[in-house]
Amino acid sequence: MTPQEAAATRRTRLTPEREGELYAAVVELLREVGYEALTMDAVAARTRSSKATLYRQWKGKPELVATALRHSKGVSPADIDTGSLATDLHELVRRHDEAETKRDQELMRGLAHAAFQNEDLFRALRELLIEPELESFRVLVQRAVDRGELAADNPARDFIPHMLFGGALARPIIEGIDPDPEYSHRYIDAVVVPALRLR
Repeated sequence: MTPQEAAATRRTRLTPEREGELYAAVVELLREVGYEALTMDAVAARTRSSKATLYRQWKGKPELVATALRHSKGVSPADIDTGSLATDLHELVRRHDEAETKRDQELMRGLAHAAFQNEDLFRALRELLIEPELESFRVLVQRAVDRGELAADNPARDFIPHMLFGGALARPIIEGIDPDPEYSHRYIDAVVVPALRLR
């Protein structure tokens, strides 16, 4: 049994609605206090749960946080299919609310710092958040290959997530400005599309 299947088995006692409430509360607390200050006691109090219930459903804080973040994602790349990879990427930007994206960027910056200090959090984020997101990008890219618009041997195809996330993370460092939709659309057209040699 995979870790994801084991986690799903542990969570079967909660309704989807209750799970959604718990995940929303965890993300809200993360935004308020950050990962280090977030405690299972605080989650239990915010969600009117017992700590025993939380630990019965999740192994601990790292797994709960990573699962909550995955659940809170509004759109998955694999769910977008406009018929063109370039427009798929633009649509991915369009489907993210600008204010929410800014909050998420702040949250992920804090989590990235915490993850490099905490091996359990790093592992949980890789397994429950990052790997599923990368697999979703692979589905998006493979559709473009199947349509014949992206060469199967294009070496840049494996680096689409790196380009998108890297561009978003670099702007605050280089320009002192958070990325916004206008920046993201320009970045896709100027960097990602030429690298992929889309036809």
